[in-house]
Amino acid sequence: MANRDPQDANELEGPPEYEVGQKVRSIRDIRNDGTYPGAPVGDVLIPAGSVGYVISIGSYLQMYHIYSVDFYEHRRVIGMRAKELEMVDALANAPQSHVRAG
Repeated sequence: MANRDPQDANELEGPPEYEVGQKVRSIRDIRNDGTYPGAPVGDVLIPAGSVGYVISIGSYLQMYHIYSVDFYEHRRVIGMRAKELEMVDALANAPQSHVRAG
């Protein structure tokens, strides 16, 4: 994660853009900035286009929403900002209605 940008608005003043359970996609390669253990700094942890699920929401620098995303195919949970993600399916974990054809 990058340091605070003085041009950024405080995201915590509003609700999170994503919710726990939503299916999301990384819109760019995510590299280790030194906060992910066991991988060299600069290594690509999650390639652009990878799909995962938001499993929790926290904050960073008292300014940004941080989404813990489980990229299950890569067996990694990565902290992401909203600007690094796009929604794939808002209803991925929603209850399914059972409609019977009659």
